[in-house]
Amino acid sequence: MKIESVELREVRADLRFRFETSFGVERDLTKVVLVVRSEGLEGYGEVTAGNVPGYSYETSATAWVALSEYVLPQVVGKEFATPEQLLAAVRRVRGHNMAVAALECAFWDLQAKAAGLPLWQLLGGSRTRIEVGASLGIQPTVEETVEVARRHAEQGYRRLKFKIKPDWDVQPLRAVREALPDMALTVDANSAYSLTDARVFQELDELGLDYIEQPLAHDDLVDHAELQAQLATPICLDESVHSAADARKGLALGAGRVINVKVGRVRGLLEARRVHDVAMAFGAPVWCGGMLELGIGRALNLHMSTLPNFTLPGDTASATRYWGDDDIVEERLDAVDGVQSLPTSGPGLGVTLRRDLLERLTLRVQDF
Repeated sequence: MKIESVELREVRADLRFRFETSFGVERDLTKVVLVVRSEGLEGYGEVTAGNVPGYSYETSATAWVALSEYVLPQVVGKEFATPEQLLAAVRRVRGHNMAVAALECAFWDLQAKAAGLPLWQLLGGSRTRIEVGASLGIQPTVEETVEVARRHAEQGYRRLKFKIKPDWDVQPLRAVREALPDMALTVDANSAYSLTDARVFQELDELGLDYIEQPLAHDDLVDHAELQAQLATPICLDESVHSAADARKGLALGAGRVINVKVGRVRGLLEARRVHDVAMAFGAPVWCGGMLELGIGRALNLHMSTLPNFTLPGDTASATRYWGDDDIVEERLDAVDGVQSLPTSGPGLGVTLRRDLLERLTLRVQDF
């Protein structure tokens, strides 16, 4: 397929609630959206980077520069038969995985549309209903944490994930466990601790959590392996895994027993599928992590989650939970009793852009 043109658009949307993690507080998000055109078709991509370099060094601002100055000039006007060929064309761009992933995913969407297939079939998925959980930010009090947990449990979510940070960890989780003794619970530290904090995780180990996500440094595997040896609860690797090779090393070292797959973090769907395959070979389950995506990224995560080793509920909660009626796609990607159904408005991602809303949310746009 020849990439005839690319529309690069930066948009800003307000979250419905204050979302706090160990990185800080978010109330709105700036996102970069791509529309890639070929042979009368459009493929959609969304950069998952956030406003600040907390989770990753990448931000929406760096993604705009990477795409506009280094990535898109290498591909516009050129023919590519496969995602591998597309990635090879930008191999000299080191890092900037989230920027590259948005382009790669838009190309997958184009290919699926050209083939007349939903994206999940092109990826090799096996189901169209996906169990999902909810990611709950840090609340002002323990009481409010319990109340938020109860409310989401009543909405049918299959797993509740709690953001934690030093001095906000064991106490709120112990209260939630007492209130919801049978609920699947997890915690996400977003790299906020060190190995000297092992006692915290030993206390969390007593609460019957499904896993503890990325407790230690974002670029570490060795200390995670030492901590995992002290715990019965599986460690889930997130920020440490940027490729299938990282997944292999982490699982071989015993740094964790579960992997959070984020498509943007690993440079796209092709590498995400490889991470999935490596984890399956080790007998380690995977699940799809979220980055507060708009409708394009949320639909992509659902398609990715159809692969067979995605056996744990992911972060793809209802879009209206985050954006109300202000999502950029026509389709309502909302869970019913903790289950999301894939969008079915057509081949590819199966979503339709709300062009009027997109225009209102746009901060800047550039055509290539």
